[in-house]
Amino acid sequence: MASAEQSIPLNLEVFSRMTTSQKLGTLVAVALAIALFVGGLLWASEPPYGVVFANLSEKDGGQIVAALEQQNVPYKISAGGSAIMVPAERVHDVRLRLASQGLPKGGLVGFEVMDTQKLGVSQFAEQINYQRALEGELARSIQSLGAVKGARVHLAIPKQTAFLRDEQKPTASVLVALHAGRRLDPSQVAGIVHLVSSSVPRLSPGSVSVIDQDGNLVSEPGDAGKLAGLDASQIKYVRDIEEEYKRRVESILAPMVGTGNVRAQVTADVDFTQTEQLAETYKPNPTPQTAIRSQQTAETGSNAGAGAVGVPGALTNQPPVPATAPITNPAVPGASTGNGQSPLNFSKNATVNYEVDKTVRHTKGAPGSVRRLAVAVVINHKHDPARNRSQPLTDTELKQATALAQEAVGFSKERGDTVNVANVSFARLEQEAISDLPVWKDPWLINTAKEIGRWLLFALVAWLLWTRAFKPLFEMFAAAAHRVEAEQVAAAEAAAVGGAEARHSNFGRNYDSKLTQARDLAKQDPKLVAGVIKEWVGGESR
Repeated sequence: MASAEQSIPLNLEVFSRMTTSQKLGTLVAVALAIALFVGGLLWASEPPYGVVFANLSEKDGGQIVAALEQQNVPYKISAGGSAIMVPAERVHDVRLRLASQGLPKGGLVGFEVMDTQKLGVSQFAEQINYQRALEGELARSIQSLGAVKGARVHLAIPKQTAFLRDEQKPTASVLVALHAGRRLDPSQVAGIVHLVSSSVPRLSPGSVSVIDQDGNLVSEPGDAGKLAGLDASQIKYVRDIEEEYKRRVESILAPMVGTGNVRAQVTADVDFTQTEQLAETYKPNPTPQTAIRSQQTAETGSNAGAGAVGVPGALTNQPPVPATAPITNPAVPGASTGNGQSPLNFSKNATVNYEVDKTVRHTKGAPGSVRRLAVAVVINHKHDPARNRSQPLTDTELKQATALAQEAVGFSKERGDTVNVANVSFARLEQEAISDLPVWKDPWLINTAKEIGRWLLFALVAWLLWTRAFKPLFEMFAAAAHRVEAEQVAAAEAAAVGGAEARHSNFGRNYDSKLTQARDLAKQDPKLVAGVIKEWVGGESR
């Protein structure tokens, strides 16, 4: 403690002896060293940051920054202001907090616009707000795709009319902005088209156009879509069928020729036409006794002479004459009898309902039936261990392989299927060894190296400051202090020698002065001097 207290005045004295340029350089070096040390310490202790949101608009970015400042959350802005980073351990917490506040809004208006709709708004304004909300929601859904950076949807929904002749179909157009180096495959384009068409009533997929940020029409069917005009789901169905048949052929022939010695390709012609058939057939009726559903018979008869007939008058009211049965001629219905009676009226009606033997058949064909298969199989030559060489299959083995392949795919000659099996020697393919992920690409190792590198860089900066700034400065201070201390020692020694000489010279000067004073006193008062001398002599004798 004493040495420290003694070194402070010494350092101040050394600093006071420096020139103005040396003083200025020393102060700058000390300030720079302190700043670098504090900055390096803060940088080394700074936590890693993670991206909480990216591809933000300026409006959303400003709202998120304001929310983070209100919550006292440290943040960084990167990617030209379109990405915001927060400490990695708080990324998920910050996302949930911002999501609870409805951030980021994405610059698109969704169905939340209907929440602020005022009472008494016109029907036209309500329809416009609904269309805006629908467009915004569709754009948000499309933006959720990984390759899409931004999207806009425009809907042309005609006004409904009561006249079928004047009815117009709605149309839609979609503008997608893709990330750099990304593109949409045909299945994704078909997904966007069906997403939009399924969200708008009476909108067909053919009325939806999709373009990218360069103005290229991407909703045209690609090479895969041009296959028989199929959509993405139908193409996938065809590919699955072909892969299944291929797997069957290879699995049935692998035990025969060995694993890896057979290759197969299958091309399937699939009919996606949906057919419906309604047929009614009638068969001849069976025997009447078994085919009668209902039967009704009605018989009526009347005798015309039983009542009064003729012209009304007196004769009409007379009772009829009793009938006399004929003896020789039989009675004929409807003919007049000899006694003047009118004939007997008789009728019979019979109604018989028969069952109709009818067969109604409603046949509905499911789409996706295989119309034709084309199978190509290549088999490697078999290896002969005795001769250490490969040799082709025999005709019998080749016929067996062909028959097995036909059975595996359900070969149908009526359908026009073809199966071709070729036996050739496979060329040796140099397969590139798939190495594991390099150690230097391991994420954990990268993060650990970053942490170690951070502290190593801090140590390097500290070492450079020590060797380039502090050590020369301390050496200069030590040398200056050594010089000052040497000067102080030399000055002290010189002061000690000078003091001895001064004391000696003072002693001589005092003796002479006192002797002169004694002489003057003896001359002035001899008795006093004599008494003093007697006193001295008397004291010595005693």
